[in-house]
Amino acid sequence: MELRQLRYFVKVVEVGSISRAALELDLVQSALSQQITRLEGELSTRLLQRTPQGVTPTEAGVAFFREAQLTLRHAEQAVRSAQQARLIGSVSVGLAPTTAAVLGLPLMQAMRERYPDVRLHMVESMSGHLSGMLNARQLDLAVLFDSPIRDSQHLQTARRWSVWPLIEEDIFLIAARSTRSSKAPQSLCMADLAQEPLILPTGPHGLRSTLNSAFARAKVTPQVMLEIDSLTMLMDAVRSGLGGTLQPWAAVSRLGPERDHLYMARITDHQVQRVNLLCGLSDEELSPAALATRVVLADCARSLVQGGAWRGSSISSTR
Repeated sequence: MELRQLRYFVKVVEVGSISRAALELDLVQSALSQQITRLEGELSTRLLQRTPQGVTPTEAGVAFFREAQLTLRHAEQAVRSAQQARLIGSVSVGLAPTTAAVLGLPLMQAMRERYPDVRLHMVESMSGHLSGMLNARQLDLAVLFDSPIRDSQHLQTARRWSVWPLIEEDIFLIAARSTRSSKAPQSLCMADLAQEPLILPTGPHGLRSTLNSAFARAKVTPQVMLEIDSLTMLMDAVRSGLGGTLQPWAAVSRLGPERDHLYMARITDHQVQRVNLLCGLSDEELSPAALATRVVLADCARSLVQGGAWRGSSISSTR
């Protein structure tokens, strides 16, 4: 099957006559008839019903006509893109606050450099909200976390997504340095946190699901003093000495020199890591611009980890 056959068929259906279509296409009528007959032979079905008044599409012809139009539009877009050598379109990307702190700006800069005509719509929100937005087709792509994806209520939805392992982040106990002695250890296990006053995000948040599982495995009941679903407020509370928190290094990446006033100890328990997943609509639903953005996002994350700018993280071993 060739694109010209699709163009011929679409023109015949649009004008309702082989003779008129041949005239507009600057073809001999017999040659056009032969092409239509050959197309029907390849498909093993009749596409046109021939009458003295002209031609009308059969039921199969109507279905084929719609898909042929779509294919021709895609072909025309491919030609325009190749001629312009520029990708165009709009792409919506969702990032959790900690992820956005490290990845947001590098992603925007990379997209501006590689695809200046692609308009990015960046959304920063809690991972549970991003999951809902992705399911509602309000986002094309989002970086989500492993625990919510594995929850039964999300599993059926997630099967409709494309999911790519991205990075794995170590978890740290973060607290005001003024609340610790100079001999405080640089690493801890979950069992050491039994009496630690904690400030954590709420249950729907992806990190909280990971932490709840880790506390359960360690047979520890966490002492949660505050629940805050805002990274800025959470870190303000930690810096003021109201309690410690369990977060990846990305949570402090925006603080700059203020990090010197924080105590950080890596949690060493097995499986206490946050797995970042690059999730998106299915490949069939993503536009060329969105597919290109997915590649750029993965490249940015990999470069940040390998360059040491995303501390406490590693490229996912399941990539």
